[in-house]
Amino acid sequence: MATQDEQRDEARTRRSKRPGTGGALLWTALSVPLPGAAHLRMGHRLAGTALLTCYLLGIAALVLWALRIGAHESGGITILAGMAVQDVWLLGAMGAVFVVAVLWMSVIVHSWVITRPEGAGLGRRVVGALTVLVLCLTVAVPSGWALHAGYTAYETLGAVFGSPEREDLPPHDATDPWYGADRINVLLIGADSGDNRYGARTDTMMVASVDTHTGDTLLVGLPRNLENIRFPENSTLAERYPEPYGFDLLLNDLYQTIAEEPEELAFDPAASDPGADTLKKVLGHNLDLDIEYYAMVDMMGFRDLIDAVGGVQVRITEPIPYGVHGGVLEPGLRRLNGHDALWYGRSRVGTDDYGRMGRQGCLIKYVAEQVEPTTVLTSYRRLAGATKRTLSTDIPQSKVPAFIELADLVTDEGSMSALQLSPPQVNTGNPDWDEVRTLVEEAISGGSEEDTPVEESSPQAVDGTEEDGEEGSEDWTEEERTEWQEYTGLDEPSPADPGRQVGSEATDLDTICP
Repeated sequence: MATQDEQRDEARTRRSKRPGTGGALLWTALSVPLPGAAHLRMGHRLAGTALLTCYLLGIAALVLWALRIGAHESGGITILAGMAVQDVWLLGAMGAVFVVAVLWMSVIVHSWVITRPEGAGLGRRVVGALTVLVLCLTVAVPSGWALHAGYTAYETLGAVFGSPEREDLPPHDATDPWYGADRINVLLIGADSGDNRYGARTDTMMVASVDTHTGDTLLVGLPRNLENIRFPENSTLAERYPEPYGFDLLLNDLYQTIAEEPEELAFDPAASDPGADTLKKVLGHNLDLDIEYYAMVDMMGFRDLIDAVGGVQVRITEPIPYGVHGGVLEPGLRRLNGHDALWYGRSRVGTDDYGRMGRQGCLIKYVAEQVEPTTVLTSYRRLAGATKRTLSTDIPQSKVPAFIELADLVTDEGSMSALQLSPPQVNTGNPDWDEVRTLVEEAISGGSEEDTPVEESSPQAVDGTEEDGEEGSEDWTEEERTEWQEYTGLDEPSPADPGRQVGSEATDLDTICP
C-alpha cells in the first residue's frame, strides 16, 4: 500500500511528464480514434489498457457481425433493413449509440485533463477548450444523426403500422411469418382525394398475389368502373344493396360510401380504416381470394414518395398528354420525378381507364426493380415524412421484416405478370363474377392450356401488317379473327395500347412494359 508521500511523488512525476500544450492536444486528438492512448502516455496503465481493450473488442465484434450479416443468404442490406423496422432493434441501437457517445466524449475530455500543462495562460486554455469541443463534436454529430434517424424510423413505424399485432391473425412466428401459406395477397389502393371532389375515390385497385417461395407475383387489376359488386350474405352491405342490382354505384365509390357510415356498413368499425378494411374483404369475396392485408396511398402523396427515392426511370414509347395545362410526357428513356410519375400512371388523355391500368402495373414493376433497400436507408428522412402523410395499412409491424425479405425475393428471383379484369374478357357494367373468379384462379395457377396469347395466335404483327410489311387487314378470315377484333370490330389484331388486357391469360409485365 503506497503511503501518502509516495502518492504525492507519483503525482509530481506524472505532472513532470506532461507534454506542452501542442503535445497535449495531439494526445487528446489521438483519443478519438484510439481511446485510452492518452491515458497510457500519462502512465494510467490500468485505465488506458481497459479503454483500449474495450474499444478494440468492440471494433472486432462489429466486423464479425458485419461479415456474418453480409454472408447471410438474404443479403446484408435486406437484413439491416429488416432490423431497422423493428422496435426492439431500433431502441437497442439508439441506447447503445447514446451510451457509447457519452463515454467516448468523457474519455476525450479526461484525456485533455490529464495531459494539459499546468499553469498555462488564458489564451492556451481557451484554445485547448475549443479544440476539445471540436473533438467532442466529431463524436456527437454522427451520434446525433444516428439517434435522429432511429427516432424518425421509430415514430414512422408507430404512425404507419399502428398496433404491433392484429387480433384477427394468429400470433406472429418469425420462422413462418405466412403461416405455411403458399401465396400472400395484398390489396394495393390508390386513393384520389383532390380538392375538387368530395371525399376519396379509390381509382386504383390492384391485388398483388405473391408466391412466398418463388416471389412470382400476379397483379390483378380491378377497373374503377366495375358495377354490381357482390357482398357476403348476412352483411349489412348485402341488406342495404340486395341482389340482383346490388351496389348501385361504381366500385371506386365503395370506400367513401363505407367511410360515411362506418358504424352501419363497415365489417369492422373498430379497424384503423373501416373503409379500406371492408373494401379488402369485399374484393376478396368477389375474387374468391383471401386478401390478408391492404396498403393505401393517396395519389398526390405518391408524388412525394417517388421524389423521396430520387425518381423512377421509365421508357415512354408514345407521348402521354396530361393535366389541364397541356403537359406532355415525351417519348424516350426518362427518369420521372414524383409529379411526372403520378401523371404517367394517372393520365387518360388519348387512352382509357384500362390503358391507364396497364401503365400503373408497369409503374409498380419499375419501382420494385429500381428502389433498393440502400435507397430507402439513405433517403429515410424524406421517405419517412412522405410515408406518414400518405400511407395507411393494416400490415402489423411484426410482419414488416418478412415483407422486406419477400420484396427482395420478388425483385431478385420472381416474375411479375398482370391480369386486368377489363373488357373484352369482363363486362364492367354487368360482370359475371363466377367467370371472374375462374379467370383469377387460372391466372394464379399459371393459366389454362386452352388459352393462347394473342401474340402467338395472330399471324400478323401488332400494328396489323404482315411480316413482309404489306397491309393484310382484308385477308383475315372469320376463323383467324382475334378476340380483340371480335370485340371492337376493328382490323387491328390487338390494341395499340400495350396495357390493355386481351385474352384470359395473365400477361408478363416484361412484354407490356417498355
